[in-house]
Amino acid sequence: MQPSLQPSLRPAVLGTLLAIQTGKVRPLMVGGRKLVSAIGKTTVSGPIEVGVLGLAGDEQADLSVHGGLSKAVYALPSEHLAWWQAQRQSRGATMFEETLAPGSLGENLSLQGLLEHELFIGDRLDFGEVVFRVTQPREPCGKFNAVMAYALAAKDMVHSGRCGFYLAVEQAGALQAGATCQVLAGPRSTRVSEALQHKAWKHLR
Repeated sequence: MQPSLQPSLRPAVLGTLLAIQTGKVRPLMVGGRKLVSAIGKTTVSGPIEVGVLGLAGDEQADLSVHGGLSKAVYALPSEHLAWWQAQRQSRGATMFEETLAPGSLGENLSLQGLLEHELFIGDRLDFGEVVFRVTQPREPCGKFNAVMAYALAAKDMVHSGRCGFYLAVEQAGALQAGATCQVLAGPRSTRVSEALQHKAWKHLR
């Protein structure tokens, strides 16, 4: 009997875009020093244009670590916000059960249903008009500690793997909150969570 020529069908992995955030470069105090950062993102409504260098109206202060073709957009699983809220409270950064709004960690896209251990470097997120490619995990820095308001925030990100991931824009277009995407598998050799652990040594010293 001839073997079937039809490829095996797997259930499609779907994600939902809950919110979109952009930010401008502004002053930020880090360890007593006045720096600049665009880590503070606010939610935008309506469709937004996505180009090869990111979202219309979004800025980056230090292009050596953020932005560019391979890190045009930063996405974060929205499922992590409650955990970060609890960490801030347990570390004494806040006395209240403050709800972290989308964009609080500097993310451009707040996603649901797409976690770091499920996505691989090279996977594509196909929103129809816009297509992204997963390029690398987000690596924390001192500015992240300042925004989270406690000194061990960067280490907590690495230990927990709740880092989010950077995206390159493979197909530009308009994007709007509420859109869903299908994950198109890439080489599938390294998960986002594994890629972060490969770089963990320099953050855990």
